[in-house]
Amino acid sequence: ARATRPVTRLLVLCDVDGTLFLTHDPLAGTALRVTLESLYGVELPDDAAERVDHAGQTALRIARLVLRDAGLADEEITPRLAAWCPLFAARYCELLAVANTSGWQAAPGAEASLGRLAEAGHRLALLTGNPEPMARARMERLGLARFFPPGQGAFGCDAESRTDLVHIARERAGDWPAEATVEIGDTSLDASSSTAAGIRSILVDASGFAGAAERLLTSAA
Repeated sequence: ARATRPVTRLLVLCDVDGTLFLTHDPLAGTALRVTLESLYGVELPDDAAERVDHAGQTALRIARLVLRDAGLADEEITPRLAAWCPLFAARYCELLAVANTSGWQAAPGAEASLGRLAEAGHRLALLTGNPEPMARARMERLGLARFFPPGQGAFGCDAESRTDLVHIARERAGDWPAEATVEIGDTSLDASSSTAAGIRSILVDASGFAGAAERLLTSAA
């Protein structure tokens, strides 16, 4: 039988965009547009992602919404969607490799807060709509990668539904119990998908990620 873990030791799933990473990154929109155009033979506007309900969504879901907006039906979209996602991630990383990201901003106090969560015994993983290579590249540039071990978390190419990502992240953590799992995010979709997956959600407010982490540390003590 699996050993019982103390319920106060949590799996803390951290969102990326708007939670740990606060800078608008046009590279993502460019990579999404050019790879969708190439694979699906469509022509998309420069603001293709901004034209759809993209906040908090997975890469797979955003791509579907963009292609629907371009006039494609789901039966045209679905067969190639899984193959598209790694192409998107690879193109993003190519663009990032030659980009100046000196102006990128991590959430204030994120490094210290993640350190405190880890020191308190909580397990950290990413839960994000970004494809994994994109998310990890962003964490590297922000100096936060060491908090998020490989093989853990869930990402935007893993599933189209953010609720499904929660289940995947828990499974990768050794079937971590839902009642001992919490997500820190920034959108209403982060909150609703966490609730649907049966885990607790903490949304960042004016106090940012540091404030959310402090609330979590206080409640878990």
